[in-house]
Amino acid sequence: MFSKSCEYAIRSVIIVCQNSKQGLKTNVKEISERAGVPEPYIAKVMQILVKAHLVQSSKGPGGGFFIDANNTELKLIDVVNAVDGDSLFTACGLGLKECSEKNPCPLHDKFKDIRNNLKKMLMTTSIHDLSEKLVAFTYTSK
Repeated sequence: MFSKSCEYAIRSVIIVCQNSKQGLKTNVKEISERAGVPEPYIAKVMQILVKAHLVQSSKGPGGGFFIDANNTELKLIDVVNAVDGDSLFTACGLGLKECSEKNPCPLHDKFKDIRNNLKKMLMTTSIHDLSEKLVAFTYTSK
């Protein structure tokens, strides 16, 4: 459902949030190790998250990525939109260009309900809450 980049971004932002709550900054190496993703890939994902103002970064000794204390309302949908855009919520379930409300594909109505429910879940799920519930976790590589 999500692109690999989006999955990695979600993992990364949760890790950064967990460390930020403890007043710590997180470097690419730690994110890479905990998320189970190569460092160069994580570096690119983190650039996207910084550019979208979802995480902040500081350079130099003691630098790294963090989530500002004022950004406690960060939602899962913010990460998805920053990495994958909103096509997940607008595209046809079969990938047809012609699919629309006026010209629906056979899955249109069922898929529209699924998309709407997914969007609602992403809009109501905070990164802060996820990071608290996923205290100790490891990811599997696929």
